[in-house]
Amino acid sequence: MKTINRLLLCACLALPLAACQQEEEVQETTEAAPLTAPQTEDRNAWRAYLNDVVGRHMEGIYNQPYVYLVPPRREDAAEVAVEDAEGADAAEQVDAGETGETTGPELVDAVNESDAEYQRLAERAEMDVARGIVRGNLLAYAGADSARTADLVVRAFEDVPEATMEGVRVLFIGDEADNERVQQAVAPAGVEYIFIQK
Repeated sequence: MKTINRLLLCACLALPLAACQQEEEVQETTEAAPLTAPQTEDRNAWRAYLNDVVGRHMEGIYNQPYVYLVPPRREDAAEVAVEDAEGADAAEQVDAGETGETTGPELVDAVNESDAEYQRLAERAEMDVARGIVRGNLLAYAGADSARTADLVVRAFEDVPEATMEGVRVLFIGDEADNERVQQAVAPAGVEYIFIQK
């Protein structure tokens, strides 16, 4: 009698474990398809895309990745500034009899703000690389403007001594036209370079 009770107890304990293993197998086979690179400047879409891409390349990486989302050039910032200025000051301009043209300070401010964001990011990238990135780290560079992203990578790796970043993985997400230039800039540092076509 004791033997039968023990066998039933073992069977009851083994059954949930067997069921859990089957569920894990099903979950492993349903891996999500990779996201495609956004074709717009939407920061939220880019962040979701970068989380997906960086997550797929984290094998062998032990630390938090360095991710640089490069803002695009703001050639259209002047148009946005004109629209904002016209909308905000429309009543004042009508009362004053003005034509609605701007003199330029609003345009300069919008373009300068865009360039300031890029400059801060470039300085941060330079400082991170100059400070020294050790084995087991990942650096990811991406943005809507591939040429500008490539410029940032080249600038960040200008003064890096040879073979000082072995074991570091660098992801460049951009256009094929910029791949060669970025690869030449990062190769002397001894990094593992991965190009991802956007």
